Amino acid sequence: MEKNRPGVGFGVMVLRDGRILLGRRHTDPQKADSELHGEGTWTMPGGKLHFKESFEEGAKRELLEETSLKGEKFQIISLTNDIVSDAHFVTIGLLCQEFTGEPKIMEPEEITEWRRFPFGKLPKKVFLPSLKIIKNYGNKVFYGA
Repeated sequence: MEKNRPGVGFGVMVLRDGRILLGRRHTDPQKADSELHGEGTWTMPGGKLHFKESFEEGAKRELLEETSLKGEKFQIISLTNDIVSDAHFVTIGLLCQEFTGEPKIMEPEEITEWRRFPFGKLPKKVFLPSLKIIKNYGNKVFYGA
């Protein structure tokens, strides 16, 4: 990300039977690979938007790269403005309820495990952008700073 410019990222809320798929980020900040400092937290699959890529294309690409799941349909559900001391991202949240496959650890150096959590019983440490997407969806709100 260029210094003093916000980046664009997205999180994919993979939801089935009231359970959300989250991955545990590595506790080492270098391996957790997050400019928003998500080491040791649980996160949705997601990443940065590539040049000339639609939100849905990016979500499909990252979901496959990170989990081996093949997303069939995506719905944009959330927009957040995520700012920490040294980074700024606009995060688009997408819902994916139609997918095939079972989650696998595809990037073990970054995500150490995938687990499904009941919507109302999330782990204690959820990556801030992911938590905002979940809260927006639960509160039926599109935008949340």
